[in-house]
Amino acid sequence: MSDVLLALLVTVPLVAAIFPLLFGLRYKNAGWPIALAGSLGVTGLAGTLAWEIFTAPTEAGQRLIHEMAGYPAPYGIELVGDGLSALIALLIGVVSVAVLAYSRTTGPGSNAFYSGLLLLMGGLLGMTLTGDLFNLFVFLEIVGLITYALVASDDSGMAAYGALKYLFLGTVGASLYLIGVGYLLVATGSLNMLDLQARLAELGYTDPLVQAAFGFILIGLMLKIAVFPLHTWQPDAYTYAPDTVSAYISALVSTTAAYALIRISFDVFTVDFFAANPLITDAVVLVASISIVVGSLLAAMQTEIKRVFAYSSVAQFGMIVVAIGLNSRTALFGAVIHLVGHGLMKATL
Repeated sequence: MSDVLLALLVTVPLVAAIFPLLFGLRYKNAGWPIALAGSLGVTGLAGTLAWEIFTAPTEAGQRLIHEMAGYPAPYGIELVGDGLSALIALLIGVVSVAVLAYSRTTGPGSNAFYSGLLLLMGGLLGMTLTGDLFNLFVFLEIVGLITYALVASDDSGMAAYGALKYLFLGTVGASLYLIGVGYLLVATGSLNMLDLQARLAELGYTDPLVQAAFGFILIGLMLKIAVFPLHTWQPDAYTYAPDTVSAYISALVSTTAAYALIRISFDVFTVDFFAANPLITDAVVLVASISIVVGSLLAAMQTEIKRVFAYSSVAQFGMIVVAIGLNSRTALFGAVIHLVGHGLMKATL
């Protein structure tokens, strides 16, 4: 099935981001209603996407594909909608509306802030719906750059410090991810996720280039997710950002990065990769388990509420990453439920 809904979900917030600045030339408070309208539109589109997928006959595959500019995979870029991506897209829409309702009274109230929020929403939806590893990197960078700016949107010097620390570590994470994608391209000649799945099965999962590619992608995304000991940007980013920004990034930014890791692990490398590489599997479980324990202990030691939330997220995302290493359908199902639950919980807190 092919559906333009997927393209609209990405383009609506990106195009809408122009208008707070454009109308802001004439109207001082134009940003909030435009951002709210864009968020409501995204929520409606995400709800429609979820309805189409979850009510589709099983034999239809419950999967929507949109080929960008009409170029078929693996040469063109695909946007892909299935049950998991529709769920994350709906989460992004719902949290965006809730955070914008909160920002009405708390700010920041500048038109540039609302443009940034819409751009961030578009980047998160792009990460969620893309079926291409390099396109995922592009949206990962959009999300990163906008998040750094939003963290720094508070007037304090500490907000600038938190944003600079996030910028440095976030850039390292994105670079490691890109190196891993480059290794996969060298090994297979493809960037499309499903095409890579088939080519990696032919190439073999114990090829050193494939193992190195997974290692770089894993570490890069674990840094974005903030798994211990790669979490050090998160407490400062949460604490010194404006409350509206803290609510948004704590609910969605690491959540979408964790979703991307789940998608790549099981749609590109598949369970056969983990079965063929038990040492990698054990390492993922070990690091994620340490993150659960250390994150929980550090959260219990904090006296500032935002830092409690930050270290709590380190533990919660450790639980989600450990499900990848467990290589179990039941564990993965639990991880998806926890992923959505964590996003809703942190936003409402």
